Amino acid sequence: MEYLVRFKNKKVLNQIQKMPLLEQKKLVNLVEDLKINGPIQKNWNNYSQLGLNKYHCHLSYKWVTCWAYIETEEIKIIEVYYAGSRENAPY
Repeated sequence: MEYLVRFKNKKVLNQIQKMPLLEQKKLVNLVEDLKINGPIQKNWNNYSQLGLNKYHCHLSYKWVTCWAYIETEEIKIIEVYYAGSRENAPY
């Protein structure tokens, strides 16, 4: 089963543009993994569950991504609600 991955808002997309190119490429790989394998990504660096249906992992020492899993009757959605500096991460 494939998951729908979306970004919460334009702010997240703007934060991604500010990331170094290497971290942007890693984020693309993470999004592909999320689409195929779902919200639990134990193979990613410093992956952990933040709360009920909320997760995060490090793209590198300084950069992180946070996402939430939303399941409806029709579709399974993974929403990236933060991608950016570890210092500003919402956890």
